[in-house]
Amino acid sequence: MVAMMEEKHQTESTYASFPHLPQTAREMFDVLPPLPGFRVEVIEGKLIVSPSGTPEHFLTSDELSYALRPLRTERGWNGAYGPHICIDGPRDSVQPDYVLWPPDCKRWGNELLSPGVIMAAEVVSPSSVDIDRKEKVRLYALGRVPVYLLIDPLADEPAVTVFSEIKDDAYQVRNTTLIGTPIKLPTPIDFELDTSIFTV
Repeated sequence: MVAMMEEKHQTESTYASFPHLPQTAREMFDVLPPLPGFRVEVIEGKLIVSPSGTPEHFLTSDELSYALRPLRTERGWNGAYGPHICIDGPRDSVQPDYVLWPPDCKRWGNELLSPGVIMAAEVVSPSSVDIDRKEKVRLYALGRVPVYLLIDPLADEPAVTVFSEIKDDAYQVRNTTLIGTPIKLPTPIDFELDTSIFTV
């Protein structure tokens, strides 16, 4: 009996220190402290925690950033690894390997709101194969991100795919080329990307 009362008291004390326990993956995401070395995202109602990536993974993002630097300077756009994007509608939160956005992009707290983002790019890694190739294709289209760049060094033939032209919450155009061949990043970017910068 004493043990039960003590357990009840401890439970009540625990609840008292957390007046509102997270009820959804998004709420859990919002209260998590930073987790160095991990990428934390909310994808289709699931809280996903995965390793941040290998040095080669980051190098690919860095090469993309370097290639787009002259364009960003010319247009006054921002580009970086790290910002989270809040998908307008479901409020899922994703952290692309690279994001291109204008200075006036609207925010949800510290997150970029997806309709204002110009491009999201992902580098496929062993822990993100299905997420990058399938789930994020749906999410970025739903969030009305005009261009999704998928860099896939793990494909049978390493390739780069550009998704664009959204209609009915889905990308209508998909253009794929083998890594090493130039590919056009369409409107609103209008830039030919030399994919030979992505070593495999």
